[in-house]
Amino acid sequence: MIGVLAVVLVVVGVVVYSNVKTTRQQNALQPFYDTTGLSAVGPLGQVVRSQRLGTTVADGVGLRILYRTQRADGSTAFSSGLVFIPDNDAAGTPRPVVAWAHGTVGMGDQCAPSRTPDPVAGIPWVTSMMARGWVVTATDYAGLGTTGTTGYLVGDDEAHDVLNSVRALKFIPSADAGNSFAVWGHSQGGNSALFTAASVSSYAPELHLVATVASAPAAELIPLLNETYDSTLSWVIGPEVLLSWPTVYPHLSVAQITTSAGYNNYRRIASKCITSAAVEGLIRNAIKQHFFKINPVSVSGWRAAAEDQTAPLLSPTQPLMVAESLNDQVVLPNTTALYIERACHAGSDLTSLWLADVGHIQLSSTIAPEVVSWLGDRFAGRPTAPTCDQPLPIAPAS
Repeated sequence: MIGVLAVVLVVVGVVVYSNVKTTRQQNALQPFYDTTGLSAVGPLGQVVRSQRLGTTVADGVGLRILYRTQRADGSTAFSSGLVFIPDNDAAGTPRPVVAWAHGTVGMGDQCAPSRTPDPVAGIPWVTSMMARGWVVTATDYAGLGTTGTTGYLVGDDEAHDVLNSVRALKFIPSADAGNSFAVWGHSQGGNSALFTAASVSSYAPELHLVATVASAPAAELIPLLNETYDSTLSWVIGPEVLLSWPTVYPHLSVAQITTSAGYNNYRRIASKCITSAAVEGLIRNAIKQHFFKINPVSVSGWRAAAEDQTAPLLSPTQPLMVAESLNDQVVLPNTTALYIERACHAGSDLTSLWLADVGHIQLSSTIAPEVVSWLGDRFAGRPTAPTCDQPLPIAPAS
């Protein structure tokens, strides 16, 4: 008994120490993210604050930036993010650019990728891109780490943040960045990447998009909600959607679709980072607590919002790679198959990449070498090899 108590005390001590350490780190970073007094007037993408990362970055330098961006309703906002600049000119100058759109991390300020102790750990392939002479920019999305509510799975909000992160490079002379760029997004970021590609010509016509990569993209939201609304995942993704979408669609009622447990806890859970939210979701699912009391897309207003935020199909002139794993338990592979099927029917220049036994989180790191190679061909102007004539390995969701 004494031994068990000692173990418990040690675990509690580690957790408390970790929380105190994290709080100290976030308090030290907070002045950088404080947007008080910053002018809303000025060029979109303008970097209003920057600093070197405190961690070593191989093959170049890493910066933490704060830049001006724009919400879908046209209002000005500020987003933080990361920029990685190579120490070589392997691709010539001006340098090609890759914009990274991250997946779900949680909506608390401390969850923003640029605020983590080791920002490079979340995008380990960044060094291979810099070795090729590419500049990499990685938005946090406005409201994640900065003032306001982040537009989680609000395609135009996130697309603006991605595109303005590319514009931000023009305000960093050492980046020597050109107008040609590619976008790669995973999970939530896969949805962001597809919206970015669909809006670049109208929103940022000065930029030239050479390719889009969407890995495990949250593209088909209605079938995804249909199949996961009563699962553990609802406790993780549900709170973020319910905090975000009513800011865009004020008529939506959270109480209409949630259980009392879901309604009483969704704001608190949304403010957690993804690992803590997932642990709580597993516990609540184990004790038979449901987040939703009904399928959200059975309610007309919520269904219309889900349709509105379903990923767009791209022009046949826009090279696209979609990657997925048959073992994905988060973005279900049959929903990705549905997007691929629809895109191919629309004539998309689409290359699909299917894996058999990789989990959702590991997918992006696993496919990174192939993605980097494929993007290299796009920057070099080589022809694509679309795979729409190949059969899908799984039946598409209905």
